Amino acid sequence: MAASPGALRRAGNEEFRRGQYGPAAELYSRALAQLEAAGDASAEERSVLLANRAACHLKDGACSLCVADCSSALELVPFGIKPLLRRAAAYEALERYSLAYVDYKTALQVDCSVQAAHDGVNRMTKALLEKDGMNWRQKLPPIPTVPVSAQTRVLYPFTPFPDKTATDMERARMLKEEGNEFVKKGNHKKAVEKYSESLKLNKECATYTNRALCFLTLKQYKEAAQDCTEALKLDPKNVKALYRRAQALKELKDYKSSIADIKSLLKTEPKNTAALRLLQELNRA
Repeated sequence: MAASPGALRRAGNEEFRRGQYGPAAELYSRALAQLEAAGDASAEERSVLLANRAACHLKDGACSLCVADCSSALELVPFGIKPLLRRAAAYEALERYSLAYVDYKTALQVDCSVQAAHDGVNRMTKALLEKDGMNWRQKLPPIPTVPVSAQTRVLYPFTPFPDKTATDMERARMLKEEGNEFVKKGNHKKAVEKYSESLKLNKECATYTNRALCFLTLKQYKEAAQDCTEALKLDPKNVKALYRRAQALKELKDYKSSIADIKSLLKTEPKNTAALRLLQELNRA
């Protein structure tokens, strides 16, 4: 007896969990075909299967297929959070930033507590600001209004992670540049002030690693390590953050953690001479 659509979906989920995205997509396709052949498929069931298959396409880098499946899923069940987020990620990978921005913003209307959507809005704001300048909002496609019935009710009446406005992003960038200028002049204390102001407006990996460098120069090793940890939350393989944290930890005499950071760095850049030199020093310590 042929497997039911439900059984095929569960088998697809299992393959997906194992990282077998091609076989998972195939199982979701079979479940969809069965539902459509039976002619009694509910919109919700088909929407979920399309969104699941879209996730497989996204993992495999087939972004256009992901967009197509998410769009079909959203036609069946408008304002589904998963297809919105997956389509946004696919648009982002395709560098169609304004469309990604609209999907991330729509997802936030559905559920304002989704951190991935907040992060996406911030990334797209930055990308669009760089691409189209201060008037980037004028070039956006319209953002749909999500009906109250489709919104997830939350216990707090405010958005917990407010959007960064374009002005904030621009101000943060300028403060970072000012910090960079102070570093060039050797005024690391003043640079720390500028980077700190910038980070209040926009938590950016490069600003954290820049401030960490200043803290290292000022022999504030604990603060340097902390900044690198924050940078690594944003970009877990960031070479500068790993190297500078290793330097700070060495000075704090935490040799074991310092060596672990250098080894992580060398997985990304096996021939990084500064890192190899530091590892030699640490092995002698």
